[in-house]
Amino acid sequence: MTFSHYSVLQRETIEALRIRPDGIYVDGTLGGGGHAFLVCRQLSEDGHFYGIDQDGAAVEAASQRLSEFGEKVTIIRSNYCQMREVLREYQVEKVDGILLDLGVSSYQLDEAARGFTYREDVALDMRMDLRQAKTARDIVNQYSEMDLYRIIRDYGEDKFAKNIAKHIVQKRQIKPIETTGELVEAIKAAIPKKVRMQKGHPAKQTFQAIRIELNQELEVLKNSLDDMIELLRPGGRICVITFHSLEDRIVKTIFRQNEHPCTCPSHFPVCVCGKISKGSVITRKPILPTEEELVENTRSKSAKLRVFERI
Repeated sequence: MTFSHYSVLQRETIEALRIRPDGIYVDGTLGGGGHAFLVCRQLSEDGHFYGIDQDGAAVEAASQRLSEFGEKVTIIRSNYCQMREVLREYQVEKVDGILLDLGVSSYQLDEAARGFTYREDVALDMRMDLRQAKTARDIVNQYSEMDLYRIIRDYGEDKFAKNIAKHIVQKRQIKPIETTGELVEAIKAAIPKKVRMQKGHPAKQTFQAIRIELNQELEVLKNSLDDMIELLRPGGRICVITFHSLEDRIVKTIFRQNEHPCTCPSHFPVCVCGKISKGSVITRKPILPTEEELVENTRSKSAKLRVFERI
């Protein structure tokens, strides 16, 4: 299957980056190169683009898509949490803009063999980086009932998390859960039929939770944003597109903390903690897809763009 991913909020993201033709820009979630192509198109021969992705299929697809831009493009297979270290290998200390388009790509969702889907019965996988040994199967079959409950509750925000964890453990005691279809069966058995009829696919939230846990998506995001803000030159911007409330909450909180880092009690007449603002939040409210984009791509409905500018 050809790697494909509809890059959401394209116009809004490129406008928010305020691209300088001679600047250095980094996409930490390169995907198929949709946003990247639009960035590279605005760069002069003095500008440079670095694309980072942990998915080998994405790296291959983006390399082909961006080949026309020649030497002003560098593509690296890595996790964006390694951005600072990766850029140092290329003697890059500061950049003019950073982009993150979080979540899973259309390719990862639609390519059944990747094991992200709850709509087909395939081997449980869900790895964004196929070099990683641990898979979703390991989580489903090896985590304790309490740990399964925790991740389904916290990352899936499913009110039936406790019962789902219980049914998963009961099912795997008979035989290991090997496929997405077998996991879906356990989830369905844990949710009342009346509820299953009223909402979307009953497995959606649990699959999201397992995927987030496996790929450490929230921890990576939480531990990377401060470093990426440090990478920005004065006036440089970081644009982050999220797809669920957990990601968005992290981005919103860290952006605000970098804008107002002072930890002094409110009754102090002057700041004594010495923490200085690193910039300003450009998006007091997140930028959302237009009605036209929602019609064109229904997967964009939960997308939110937040922007921070370095001072």
